[in-house]
Amino acid sequence: MIQGYFGEKGELFFEIELIGDDGSVVTVNALLDTGFTDWLAMDIQDAESLGWTFIRQLEMRIARGNALFNLYVGSVLFDGQEFTIPVLGGREIPEFLIGLPWLENWRLVVDRKAGLLTLGED
Repeated sequence: MIQGYFGEKGELFFEIELIGDDGSVVTVNALLDTGFTDWLAMDIQDAESLGWTFIRQLEMRIARGNALFNLYVGSVLFDGQEFTIPVLGGREIPEFLIGLPWLENWRLVVDRKAGLLTLGED
């Protein structure tokens, strides 16, 4: 189970570990975005610095209209388990974003009043 924390505006943040192509591990704070329907999104520069494999470009509809993204394959450590997932790389993405697919396999518990935020199997 991963313990999260609330941002200044009540955002939901979780610490995840990104595994570079060379085996290096980088710990980042990722924002859980319930409007995001993919696994992970980050700035192109971050995906490239990890040495992740570029697959192709995609045009996607976002809140500001259509945008081009690079699709990568990357590895992350989440709750002690390693996963290989599709990753969207875009320009000027200020935060690491995790999306709804994480909620298909893990239980999200949010109790802001009590300061409780977890994402895990039980």
